[in-house]
Amino acid sequence: MCGIVGWIDWQVNKLNHKAIIEGMTETLSPRGPDAQGVWLSPNCALGHRRLAVMDVENGAQPMVRYKHEAPYTIVYNGELYNANEIRDDLLDKGWSFSTTCDTEVLLIAYLHWGKQCVDYFNGIFAFAIWDEKDQHLFAARDRLGVKPFFYSYLQNSFIFASELKAMLAHPDIKPVLSEEGLSEIFLQAPARTPGHGIFEGIDELKPGHMLELTPEGLSIKPYWTLKSYKHEQSFEETVEHIRELLLDTVKRQMISDVPIGTLLSGGLDSSALSALAVQYGKISNTEQLRTFSVDYIDNDKYFQAHHFQPNQDRPFIELMRTTLQTEHYYETLTTEELVQALHPAMIARDLPGMADIDASLLLFSHQIKKHVTVAISGEGADEIFGGYPWFHQQKPLTQFPWATATDFRKSFLSSELLSEINADKYVEQRFLEAKAEVPTLKSDSSEDARIRQLTYFNITRFMPTLLDRKDRMTMAAGLEVRVPFCDHRLVEYVFNIPWEMKTKGDREKGILRKALEGILPNEVLYRKKSPYPKTHHPHYLKAVTSLVDTILNDSSSPILPFINKDKIRSFIQSTEANSLQPWFGQLMSGPQLFAFLFQLNSWLKHYNVQIN
Repeated sequence: MCGIVGWIDWQVNKLNHKAIIEGMTETLSPRGPDAQGVWLSPNCALGHRRLAVMDVENGAQPMVRYKHEAPYTIVYNGELYNANEIRDDLLDKGWSFSTTCDTEVLLIAYLHWGKQCVDYFNGIFAFAIWDEKDQHLFAARDRLGVKPFFYSYLQNSFIFASELKAMLAHPDIKPVLSEEGLSEIFLQAPARTPGHGIFEGIDELKPGHMLELTPEGLSIKPYWTLKSYKHEQSFEETVEHIRELLLDTVKRQMISDVPIGTLLSGGLDSSALSALAVQYGKISNTEQLRTFSVDYIDNDKYFQAHHFQPNQDRPFIELMRTTLQTEHYYETLTTEELVQALHPAMIARDLPGMADIDASLLLFSHQIKKHVTVAISGEGADEIFGGYPWFHQQKPLTQFPWATATDFRKSFLSSELLSEINADKYVEQRFLEAKAEVPTLKSDSSEDARIRQLTYFNITRFMPTLLDRKDRMTMAAGLEVRVPFCDHRLVEYVFNIPWEMKTKGDREKGILRKALEGILPNEVLYRKKSPYPKTHHPHYLKAVTSLVDTILNDSSSPILPFINKDKIRSFIQSTEANSLQPWFGQLMSGPQLFAFLFQLNSWLKHYNVQIN
């Protein structure tokens, strides 16, 4: 994995502005600690930071290849899991290769197929290819949006980068919030509406979209979307097909020229991927699999079971460790470490995020990187198989079910901010936009239609938040994480499986459990869902409320004009602060509210955010 930047401008000679592209590229050094490269022509400048995973010696970027003596230059962040098949196909068609890395495969695929090349790719990617002869830029992002791509199309220039910090390193890009940006931060965050870059003038290339830029203008089109069709296979055939897809996906994603491991929580999803990775390892005679888990000091003492988190992970991790005979590493975080990592986690994300949920993953990733460069994680399973509690609640869909606390959010915002943004209308508008996108099927019953809608929302609106988190926190540690459940073939297939099949046995993810029979121990196979672990230590709540109290008492705190100080003070003083209902997802409740407010204040200050 890597970091990419670019700047195309037909009025400014880039040969005279090498320092700008170098500065943008350098901001992404954590994403690519192994090498840096830039490429310049009069109208185009490209930059790349490399994390070497495949063909460590020969995969340097920006990479240039020729067609009819015309140069094409690529910067690429990602991994093609079917690179070998594409390479063989292109060899048969007369092309030659000088490396074994997937960067060259992707570039030559474009030289051969043009923009249709994206239809051939199985992987996670964000890339840009510059055609110097025709003065043409082509860029694309993977189907589920695992890898990021931000851009700004100004009057005379086009600027893009993997992260917002690299965008802001260009002198023409300023950290300015419009009314829309304010609404995103205070009403949607830590989620972000697809296509929105938060800062004024910055957009995001949406998942499954491609982009073409010429001197005449910019064109953006989708090359992939979820489609609805009637599922024709029997339950038994469906189970077998899911199993085959998972086996193939994990096999593809285990390919690496550097050490690889898995994140293991003891839950269904991570345990399944670890078990399949071990199974593949036996076939390929690779070394003992390394597995990793995270927990917090004294969680065994303070943990209290509830609807969203019914049990602790440790016993199930131990069962999987001994069953699979992995080389396992436990990482136990202290409250002090978690609090201290809130600011670095915000820097990694360039936005206030999931607070300590982000911070813990950042710390965890740094520890994992000591042992492996590539890891496999279970994001995506709950979204496509219907694992979250809100899938199983018979409620009409009038808002995103992980973000039902608009009134609660409004309660701690200042009257000045509320007069600036129309909170209820903004939240409703974003929901209705998503609803209008859902690919309907006339034969769906009302319940099937509700589930299809809900699944679409989870894949396109909730999952991106988790993928953003995973990408930024892991890449900030120079760690590449792959997410097999986000393989587009699996997502396309499972999206159309009827709900009664998905919940076979009256269990969440029932069909996935069936597909994993014989692969996992029954204790894990039928364990009730438990989300990513968070700290339950009372000292954490005390620490983050103290941080917020300090902010409230500092008249220079940039967050003050946007919040209702009295309301937040009442939260701090309340004996029920630790038992506030989740206001985003399953994990963000009272302690996470205070940590989020701290991150928000830090973000406004660190980036010197201005309001338009």
